[in-house]
Amino acid sequence: MIVAALCWSSGGILVRQLSITNAWEIVYWRSLFMALFVAGVLLVMHGRNMPRAVAAIGVPGLLAGTFLAGTFFFFIASLTRTTVANTFVIMSASPFLAAIAGRLVLKETVPARTWTAMAVASAGIVVMFSDSLDAGRLAGNLLALGVSVCFAAQVTVLRKFHATVDMLPQVMIAGVISIVVAAPLALPLTATRADLVVLAIMGCIQLGTGCLLATAASRHLSATELGLLALLEPILGPIWVWALMGEHPGATALAGGAIVLSAVIVNEAVALRRARRVSPPAGVPPLA
Repeated sequence: MIVAALCWSSGGILVRQLSITNAWEIVYWRSLFMALFVAGVLLVMHGRNMPRAVAAIGVPGLLAGTFLAGTFFFFIASLTRTTVANTFVIMSASPFLAAIAGRLVLKETVPARTWTAMAVASAGIVVMFSDSLDAGRLAGNLLALGVSVCFAAQVTVLRKFHATVDMLPQVMIAGVISIVVAAPLALPLTATRADLVVLAIMGCIQLGTGCLLATAASRHLSATELGLLALLEPILGPIWVWALMGEHPGATALAGGAIVLSAVIVNEAVALRRARRVSPPAGVPPLA
C-alpha cells in the first residue's frame, strides 16, 4: 500500500508535463494505457482463465470499478482547475471518509483518537476552502473532495468482498468504464508523441501499478488503514511539483495541509504507542 501511494503521488508532476489541457482526453489516454497494462498483468496471472477471473468479480467488482473510475475523473478534473497542493491536501480527507464508511457498512471499530483526528483534519479542509473562495478554485477543490468520496466507497466494497473473490480485475474494469465515458468527450484528440509517453507512464505506473497494489493490499488491511497509508500521496504529491517545477502551494494551503497531516501523524503515533504496550499472545511475533 505504501508503494501504491508512492506511485499515485507522481500524478500531479506528470500532469504538469502535458501540453494538452482537456481533462477528458487526459482521462481517456491514461485509462487506455492502464487498461491494456492491467489486462496484460491479468493474462500473465491467469492465462486462459482470465475471462473467468474477470467474470468472477460480479456485481461487487463492477461497483468497485465504477467508484475507482470516478476517482480518475475527479482527480484529473481537479488538477486542471486548482493547484496540485489543493487537490492533494483535500484528498487527505480520504482516510476519514473510509473510516466512517468502514464503521457504517463493515462494522469496523474506529478508535476515539481517530474520530478526534477526523475533526481536526476537517478544520484543515475548511482552511483550504476559505482560500479557494477568493482564489476562484472552489470547483477544483470540490472535485478533489469527490476523489475522497469515491475512494472511501471503493475500499469499502473491496474490504467487504475481497476475502471471497480476487478483485484485481476491477482495476481493468475501471479503465474500460473510463474509456467509454471519456472517449466521446475527448475528441478531437490532440496529444503529441511526448504527451503519449507521459500518459503511458501515468497509465502503467502511476495508475495501473498503484491500483493493482492497493487492491491487493485491501485483502489484508482495514478501510481505515488503507486510507491512512494512502496519505503518502497527498504528502508527496505537492512536494514533487514544488521541488521540481516551483509551483508554490501558498500559505493558506500549507497551513491547511499542516493541520490535516498533523492530525494523521498524531493519530498514528498514539496507535503505535498503544500497540507496543500490548503484549502479543504466545507464539505470535510482535508488530513491526
